[in-house]
Amino acid sequence: FNLTAAETRPRCQPLGEGVIINLRGPRETGDEEGDELVSIRIWAERGRVVSLTYRRMDGLDILRDRMEQGLYHDPGDLIAALSIRIAHQIDPVVADLGDQVDDCELTLSEEGYVARHAIAKARSDAIGYRRFVVPQRQALEAMAQLDYDWIEDDDRIHLREAADRFARMAEELEAIRERSALLHEQITDLRAEKIDRRSLVIAVVALIFLPLTFVTGLFGMNVDGIPYAHHPLSFWAVTGFSVFVGVAVASFFIVARWFKA
Repeated sequence: FNLTAAETRPRCQPLGEGVIINLRGPRETGDEEGDELVSIRIWAERGRVVSLTYRRMDGLDILRDRMEQGLYHDPGDLIAALSIRIAHQIDPVVADLGDQVDDCELTLSEEGYVARHAIAKARSDAIGYRRFVVPQRQALEAMAQLDYDWIEDDDRIHLREAADRFARMAEELEAIRERSALLHEQITDLRAEKIDRRSLVIAVVALIFLPLTFVTGLFGMNVDGIPYAHHPLSFWAVTGFSVFVGVAVASFFIVARWFKA
């Protein structure tokens, strides 16, 4: 077990009289690289806590100041405070993801496919957070059950409280992922319906003009012997017949409810 491992996930591993616990928390403002949640590796034993981070975690300076003020009396107290703080920071982020999906559901319409990028991002963020929130809950529950005398009862209560909050966040993130997938399917169906409707309109228009094209092509042949070719009303007769055929075909499609398909 190595505190300097490049890739870690939240876990709790007792070793002798101490414990290694890896947690994930929000990255510091201005850090735009990698995962939203950065790792902190902790070795804790009676009277000592050693922590290591490759990327700065938001809020650690506040915890350090409080520790220097003597507000934390033992390693269990410090780790419990860190866990509660991380839960406080992630909770509103998860709630915001849920609100984003709610907004997408409310605005979903025939033009709703323009929101597909927002839905895809919300789903991607939910998957990314859930990947660490679930094992973090398990790690905190495991630490709360360790039989070390330097972990006091109130520390165990706070650790379980943080674990419960992460469990609730994991459920919310799973719901966000499923709702986002359902919204994506609905948007795909709406786009398919719109394409089908437009294709139907094009097909109907083509069917209306098909007999008209035949009639006008037949009378437009440049050959001798066409009846009434030189009659002064021939043009208007063909035009009237074409209008009649067009109206008749269009009326048939309207009665057959093709335009409402």
